[in-house]
Amino acid sequence: MRDNIEPDDVRLVGGGSRCAGGVERYDQGEWRTVGARDWEDVAAVVCRQMGCGSTVSVLPGNTTGGFEVYCSGSESVLRECSRIYDLYSGFTVICSDLLVQPDISLTDSMGGVSRGHQGPEMFRGYSFTITCSNQPQYPGGSFLLTFTGSKISQTQPAVNHSAAFLFPAADDSHQGNYSCVYDNHVFSHNFSSESELLSLTITASPLPAFIIRHVVVVLILLTAITTSYLYYKPTRRQKRVNRVSSMDLYANAMEMVSLSSRAEAGPGEERAAQGTE
Repeated sequence: MRDNIEPDDVRLVGGGSRCAGGVERYDQGEWRTVGARDWEDVAAVVCRQMGCGSTVSVLPGNTTGGFEVYCSGSESVLRECSRIYDLYSGFTVICSDLLVQPDISLTDSMGGVSRGHQGPEMFRGYSFTITCSNQPQYPGGSFLLTFTGSKISQTQPAVNHSAAFLFPAADDSHQGNYSCVYDNHVFSHNFSSESELLSLTITASPLPAFIIRHVVVVLILLTAITTSYLYYKPTRRQKRVNRVSSMDLYANAMEMVSLSSRAEAGPGEERAAQGTE
């Protein structure tokens, strides 16, 4: 006996990814294993419904299906297939879009990046870094940074699910579209997933980079001097005390000079000086 499957939820479990695992359907308040005689046709529908591309492989499962499903393979969702009440063994599906789409971002350490209408804009001469990253899904793998403006690409292993590509000085050759491609070998198959495009525009800097660096240094020094002056600024009373102390020091210094001059003079010169006085 067959009937049309009513609207339901479908998921893939046990594969470590939403695009791989045993097929289950939410039925009568619980998740039940889906079985089929023709795995390939049902798997094609499941991958399509899950938004996981096409079928890579189908393997027999160890559990008995909660019900059997019959599909022609052209259906958009599993509910368009027919349900058979006979029990049948379950199966595991691996879809092509196994990997989550990676992220791509741009950062700089000198403040040379701005946001334009078409995407980030980078000043010439400034260093920048493009970072590829993805969610903690599978260990290992690598990131390939592609650039539409050149046939040259860079590859780095994924460390902590990310890779950073450093560009020491931006110039016109760096203008274009960048994307990150994550590659990994999972379930005995090679899978890849590409990020969205990052459009980078290179523009002229309002000031050369070395001038900006010097201005920053000067501003830091001025801030330090101002802070020191405000911290050690004397009060009015302290100013008067400092003024009196300075006068006393000057008088004492003059007296010491006078005594020193007399000590260096001979006895006759000293008496002559006293007689003159």
